Amino acid sequence: MDTYVNAKLENFNKMISNKRIAIIGLGVSNVPLIDYFFKLGSSITIFDNREKEQIEENIINLLEEKNIRYYFGKDSLKDLIGFDYIFRSPSCMPTTPEIKKEVERGAVLTSEIEKVLEFSPSHIVGVTGSDGKTTTTTLIYELLKSEGHRCFLGGNIGMPLFTQIKDMRPDDYVVLELSSFQLVDMKISPEIAVVTNITPNHLNVHKDYQEYIDSKKNIYLHQDENGILVINKDNDITREFYKDAPGKVRYFSHKEVLDNGVVFDEKDKTIKICEDGVRKHIISQKHLLLKGEHNCENICSAISAILGLVKEDNIIETIENFSGVEHRLEFVREINNVKWYNDSIGTSPTRTIAGLNSFDEKIVLIAGGYDKHLDYTPIGKPIVDNVSKLILMGATAEKIENAVKDELELSKKSMPIYRCNSLEESILKAKEVAKEGEIVLFSPASASFDMFKNFAERGNKFKSIVNSL
Repeated sequence: MDTYVNAKLENFNKMISNKRIAIIGLGVSNVPLIDYFFKLGSSITIFDNREKEQIEENIINLLEEKNIRYYFGKDSLKDLIGFDYIFRSPSCMPTTPEIKKEVERGAVLTSEIEKVLEFSPSHIVGVTGSDGKTTTTTLIYELLKSEGHRCFLGGNIGMPLFTQIKDMRPDDYVVLELSSFQLVDMKISPEIAVVTNITPNHLNVHKDYQEYIDSKKNIYLHQDENGILVINKDNDITREFYKDAPGKVRYFSHKEVLDNGVVFDEKDKTIKICEDGVRKHIISQKHLLLKGEHNCENICSAISAILGLVKEDNIIETIENFSGVEHRLEFVREINNVKWYNDSIGTSPTRTIAGLNSFDEKIVLIAGGYDKHLDYTPIGKPIVDNVSKLILMGATAEKIENAVKDELELSKKSMPIYRCNSLEESILKAKEVAKEGEIVLFSPASASFDMFKNFAERGNKFKSIVNSL
């Protein structure tokens, strides 16, 4: 019979039962908090910058059934006064003036994911980075499960985990994908921290690139000497993180054959575990279902995180059978000898560049979307090198087109470029212009918020339209 008692969680539940709690943002991670704190007897108030008619009807019904106060709209936070605890959603930054004022008055600012890190008794693996987070996180989860470990998957992916803390045990593993928005004010770090890479991203939200980098560093800065930090030796930013790592550091690389670490050796296209100069062949790229060398890098980072926790046979079998994550170079269908791929997760230039480099065939690229104020200059050459026709939409269309035109001029090449007003129009244009043997790749190099709620909704819409052709 299981007699484990999570004393920290029980003490928190008792303490919070008579407190005034503000929940900011009715996103996936915060909605389960409503019922949880309501049952404990806490006084709950909801804030969301959307208008009431934009909130899901079932959530409004939940609030009204429980007689929970709520404030909606762009000025909703003017009523953020008199609270003991503030649970913020990842999209609501701690630098928001109304939040800063309430914290100065004495409120404790936290989040669902910070409480998971604080109260879970289990081993926690956290993954962050600009690209490759979801694939790496999911693969670590699958690798640990292959060894028979009981695992929980959460953070940016999976289900919100706060309400599952009561079911977690000391021998379990919690695997979390963590964004810069979740990490920006984090004061606790996971036992094993992985940073896949860092390139400019989310500069429309962070005040500058340095704040974005500093946010990512919180994934390991609060570890103790037993903590493990896994970092990308090839990335100019992450390779320097060893300098302030409190615990042990492990490296992975696809450019260097390390004496110690996990590498993708480009000479023989093989992933290897290296220890004291001895390099053990683990798996050849030709046996992988995942496309692209960037995914070999993701595999290296995942193996680095679980070294010593998963037997080699289980590592090989899991990786050989891992076909990837939805919306990441996801094969949709083949029409008239043209293969269609959904890479809606391509929300930045670097992600799309990785996608472009994953195919040998010529590509008809559909790109463009919401502008996160990123530099699109680097995308020009990869598009010119890999793309036969370019189809653009959304706010970033002009930036992408300018980068491509500059590169075309430099290389004295030409390429058809089409502008469309919607995803559907873009898909129909791609069907019209794609030739047999080509790939149609939907990889926007941009966020989705101009037309969609998130990249998943955008990817599902793409698949739905393509499957209806």
